[in-house]
Amino acid sequence: MTTDQRPRPAVEPVPGDVRSAMSGGGVWLDLGLLTVRVRSTVPELAAPLCSVYPGMVEIDPRDWADLHVELAEGAGPRRWLRRQSRFTCDGERPFEPFPADHALPLFEWGTNWVLARRMNDVLLLHAGVLERDGLALVMPALPGSGKSTLTAALSLRGWRLLSDEFGAFDPQTNQFRAVLKPVALKNRSIEVIRAFEPTAVLGPEFAKTRKGTVAHLAPSAAAVALRGVPASPGAVVFPRWQSGSATQWLPARPKVVFTTLAFNAFNYAAMGASGFQAVVRLTRRCPAWQLIYSDLDDALHTLERAWPEVRERALSESAP
Repeated sequence: MTTDQRPRPAVEPVPGDVRSAMSGGGVWLDLGLLTVRVRSTVPELAAPLCSVYPGMVEIDPRDWADLHVELAEGAGPRRWLRRQSRFTCDGERPFEPFPADHALPLFEWGTNWVLARRMNDVLLLHAGVLERDGLALVMPALPGSGKSTLTAALSLRGWRLLSDEFGAFDPQTNQFRAVLKPVALKNRSIEVIRAFEPTAVLGPEFAKTRKGTVAHLAPSAAAVALRGVPASPGAVVFPRWQSGSATQWLPARPKVVFTTLAFNAFNYAAMGASGFQAVVRLTRRCPAWQLIYSDLDDALHTLERAWPEVRERALSESAP
């Protein structure tokens, strides 16, 4: 790991300043891989945005942003009755309006939707990604697999969070880059993480969304400071939470690894040959396992026990 750290601002902007800035020129979120400019006339967005993006909200103008998104209040009578927020990016509105007090979930889902469709210079895996020893642990999975819960737990036990949603593999450098956003937890996972780590910094809970109740775990100060530092491929783990199951740690065959990575890539087809070659490199480079679990602590212990093997393999491959 290098020491290319990005310190937090000496004084973080308070929600009132962020609210004013968003209603004007906007605020900037540096996620590592990309920068998002956010404008909003929905006052309910400012405070939760500050709480789940600590040290990442900038009100000083930048010369460049990769994405320009906007949340606006509904027009007509809805400005006063059952107020709404609408997400827009470059004139495109991918979602129906949300209640105004659900502005943060709308911002998160809308930004993810746009990012998944526009960032085609890197392979975007639907995966949690964490770093240890300069190596990336990549966990691709379908919704409901327990991926976000496991990602959150690892990030609270010393693993550096790169992303909960986007495993961004740069085929030019053969490294994973951070897309540092808060970990989205849903329903029972919220209480699981609260019990797992009572000091975890969770934003407000939003009930009755399309995914049930959601809350967001803020990234650690270390993850924020190092969001510009990439990680080399380390290991691929396919997690699957299964109620009542004993922890199972099963080797994954290369054929399964390739097809699962390709299936879980948002932009595999859009990248063409570059995407195919990237998945081939990851399949050949990374040892891979399937992790079936019901006990979160035991799942973490299993990963910890396996990691020295991953580190030694990476060292042997890098040796002259």
